[in-house]
Amino acid sequence: MAGQLVGFVGLGVMGRPMARNLLKAGFDLMVHDLNTAAVGEAVAAGARDGKSLEGVAEAGIVVTMLPDTPDVEAVLLGPGGLAEAMRRGSVLVDMSTISPIATRSFAEHLNARGVPMLDAPVSGGFQGAEAGTLSIMVGGEAEVLERCRPVLAAMGTTISHIGEAGAGQVCKACNQVAVAINIHAVAEAMTLAKKNGVDPARIRQALLGGFAQSKALDLHGQRVLDGNYKAGFRVQLQRKDLKIALEAGTASGTPLPVTALIQQLYGILDATGRGELDNSSLALLMQELAGITAEA
Repeated sequence: MAGQLVGFVGLGVMGRPMARNLLKAGFDLMVHDLNTAAVGEAVAAGARDGKSLEGVAEAGIVVTMLPDTPDVEAVLLGPGGLAEAMRRGSVLVDMSTISPIATRSFAEHLNARGVPMLDAPVSGGFQGAEAGTLSIMVGGEAEVLERCRPVLAAMGTTISHIGEAGAGQVCKACNQVAVAINIHAVAEAMTLAKKNGVDPARIRQALLGGFAQSKALDLHGQRVLDGNYKAGFRVQLQRKDLKIALEAGTASGTPLPVTALIQQLYGILDATGRGELDNSSLALLMQELAGITAEA
């Protein structure tokens, strides 16, 4: 598949390294973004500037990696959008994290125009995007996935076909619920340790050897010990993703009480000027509620 023309829309924090990995894999990449500096960086690395959505639509496979549901809707269905510009038989692969309800509607619209769509949100963060080791959760037709698998394999090492259109986004919502609850559990445990005068580093090490062991305890627990809340995955994005999960829960009649609480806690962090911090900064909020100062 090397040399195949692939379109890519959305050169943000995640999209830039994902696009670079497509170039490294030998794809002929056509890019578009409102951020001209990001486009220039991609062109310097070997991509071509599509200059518009219509230009990117020349590709047989077009990947979108955008911040939220309204952004995807605008790029797909807005004036001069991809739905109008893409040829019949080409494929749209949306790797954004957006509403599964909206995703199903987008897929129906594109299918009616002869353009199959995959929803393929990712997990693994910026580090996974840089390393090309993302976990990719795919909704859509299996045969369409097989056609696009070499493109996805350039960006991730785990590609899971979850089901029909929207299933990938449901999987990502489930992922974000589990991640957020785990991070909050670590925040509460570390705060409890500190408030009771016990070294949280020793408690973390002990818990890593037992049933409480998790990636959240390992990675985010170390962040809490180091006081390092420089964003890997921002509070604002975690809050947005949990909002998507709650909307899906409401639509399907699924109660998500703990998710709702944690989404509110992230809202407090955002409202107090900490929306750009890492999602592990829930520990800061828990410590404040417990009356623990930064020096304690």
